[in-house]
Amino acid sequence: MSADNLTRIQRDDLRTVAGMIVPASEAYKVPGADDAAIQADILATLGRDSKLVTAALDHLARLAGQPIGELDAGRRDAVAQEFRKTGGAAAATLVRVVLQCYYRDDRVLRSLGIEQRAPFPKGHVLPDGDWTLLDPVKARAGTLRRVP
Repeated sequence: MSADNLTRIQRDDLRTVAGMIVPASEAYKVPGADDAAIQADILATLGRDSKLVTAALDHLARLAGQPIGELDAGRRDAVAQEFRKTGGAAAATLVRVVLQCYYRDDRVLRSLGIEQRAPFPKGHVLPDGDWTLLDPVKARAGTLRRVP
């Protein structure tokens, strides 16, 4: 099963729930998890989690009785509370998937002061094929170990 198998209503519910998990913030200049780019990342990377995410969305739909985006704020919060209590592993997976995609978004990383690249080599450009970094390792005496 993949994100392609999600219905339009499930996708809408996913977007609504993601926005409830992490709303947008003007103060920190970050989008909510319901942002189109973050949603695209969620859908593109569901992979092995798609079955549990679909189960979570189905459970949420049963609790809400209609698309969650159509509920008033009070009812939506009540459904969310019940979902947290009764959603189990599927609910936890849904939250994890949303947060994992949210916190790898460049805008969010920038707002947290995190560089958008690997911390090594800290701005030092290494030419392709330059293996001089391995010279100290090559200079060591070889170590032979028995393999079981």
